[in-house]
Amino acid sequence: MLDLLFLVFTFPLLGFLVLALGRTRISENAAAVIGVGSIGLSALLTATIGWQFYQLPAGESYTQVLWTWMDVDGFAPRFALRLDELSMLMMCVITGVGFFIHLFASWYMRGDEAYPRFFAYMNLFVAAMLFLVLGDNLLFLYFGWEGVGLASYLLIGFWYKDAANGAAARKAFVVTRIGDTFMAIGLFILFHGLGTLDIQQLMMLAPQKWAEGGPMVTAAALLLLGGAVGKSAQLPLQTWLPDAMAGPTPVSALIHAATMVTAGVYLIARTHVLFELAPDVLNLVGWVGGLTLLMAGFIALTQSDIKKILAYSTMSQIGYMFLALGAGAYQPAVFHLMTHAFFKALLFLSAGSVILACHHEQDIFKMGGLRKQIPFTFWVFLIGSLGLVAFPLTSGFFSKDQILFQAWAYGHREFYWMGLAGAFMTALYTFRLIFIAFFGAPHVDEHGHTHEIHKPHGADHSLPLAVLAVAALFGGWIHIPLDAVLPQAAIGESAEQIEHTLMAASVLTSFAGIFCAWFFFLKNRAAAAAIRNSTLGTLLFRWWRAAFGFDWLYDKLFVQTYLFLVRVNRRDVADQTIGLIPRLTMALNAQFTHTQTGQLRWYAGATAAGAVVVVAAVILL
Repeated sequence: MLDLLFLVFTFPLLGFLVLALGRTRISENAAAVIGVGSIGLSALLTATIGWQFYQLPAGESYTQVLWTWMDVDGFAPRFALRLDELSMLMMCVITGVGFFIHLFASWYMRGDEAYPRFFAYMNLFVAAMLFLVLGDNLLFLYFGWEGVGLASYLLIGFWYKDAANGAAARKAFVVTRIGDTFMAIGLFILFHGLGTLDIQQLMMLAPQKWAEGGPMVTAAALLLLGGAVGKSAQLPLQTWLPDAMAGPTPVSALIHAATMVTAGVYLIARTHVLFELAPDVLNLVGWVGGLTLLMAGFIALTQSDIKKILAYSTMSQIGYMFLALGAGAYQPAVFHLMTHAFFKALLFLSAGSVILACHHEQDIFKMGGLRKQIPFTFWVFLIGSLGLVAFPLTSGFFSKDQILFQAWAYGHREFYWMGLAGAFMTALYTFRLIFIAFFGAPHVDEHGHTHEIHKPHGADHSLPLAVLAVAALFGGWIHIPLDAVLPQAAIGESAEQIEHTLMAASVLTSFAGIFCAWFFFLKNRAAAAAIRNSTLGTLLFRWWRAAFGFDWLYDKLFVQTYLFLVRVNRRDVADQTIGLIPRLTMALNAQFTHTQTGQLRWYAGATAAGAVVVVAAVILL
């Protein structure tokens, strides 16, 4: 059965081709069957392969070589798939969570004129993501890396008739391309220094040829980090993620919960040997994650759009994963990647249900009382939120607790305190959303009317939410072996003795955030308004709501500077310079035309003069 590994990405790829070529000739029902069914087949095959894979001796891996891409002067990258504990876990998350997102999307997107095109793009995205995680070499991984970038551009700008959606898609594409360029340069350095892009060979050769902290390995790791922060929306390339909410809500669940934004985490975990040889860069990974999770928490606290709150929450949770990687807690980072896929996909899909129930309203301050009007959606949203805030015994509790504990145990106390502060902020902004949108009285518009709530129904709506709710509750109990691919440093007895103390501190911190949210956004909203309207409160609110001014800063530093240079160079100096060649040629041609007089004596004299010049040149030279 392992020989059928290539079919895992072939099914969604075929789904994409059929839907893309069929377009308007395919009905909605047929598009749903093809789009959802292709991912369902991929998920079933993944489950079967996983069952057989975990029967192998611990630490075993499987490589399937399909063909050689090229063979140029010793550079012969293979189109090969590698199945080990890490890629098996990622494949399960992508196909499993991806299937339920597709199933929900078949309900959510009903009636859209481009229904088949939507599923074509979704299938393409899943296929590209599977390329990324199954690639046996970094070139194959980069192929999938660029594929998810293309698919995300198509999905974010799916409703392209709205200019704002097109702008959001272009922004995501351009910003992530910056990181991709860094990564490509890093691959050049790796091949130049080690002579291969095969991941397993790189991990063996790097410690043999490069000393710890050397300039080559440091540059390579730093450039790979540049690629990772672009795809995973971490500082300083985080600005694209909130705008990406312009796409349909299932797109947000797929791209920004379970797949694309975790690609940077996967890359660093997969190439952890390079980062361990560059300890300064590995430490920078942790600082990037810690600062991003805190910054995103403050921004989420000021947002009113339900999807943007969840977007900044995603940015913050990916920050936890980067923080864990920087602390050397590789396994908890990947574990949190899995649990985050469960509860964040659930939250985004539940948010989509809320948005449709409220007639496409996304402002939480125009909601209220939804707890009683759409009770099923409320409960699954609450379950996802409990996983997000690491409520005891939910999936997020186990993974986040391990991140904080190992950060402390490995001596990265600064990362621990940043993570603990992030836990408080997560609970605060998450339950702010819940108390405003689901509790209190229903929202009344300026005319004193309460809008009727459209209650969602159907198995394709409820089943994905129910399954993901179960995963968000109990997914943390799943033990995924990763010892063969990711190291686990020993933990001293002194650290083990305070593990329960650290766990209690984390739980109490989350409870404190929930209590503050209850007090300020349900019991006493006047107190929150007073803080918001104070001088300092107003200043901070505007600063945080503007996402710390990164968009403004980048606009001034890069966009406006570029436009200024364009205006200065509006006549295009390069074109003008190159244009000298044809102008000079034409001028010389105009002069030589005067020699064509039509007089025989002139031609004979010119021929004789030419002969004299040639003879003189031969004699003299």
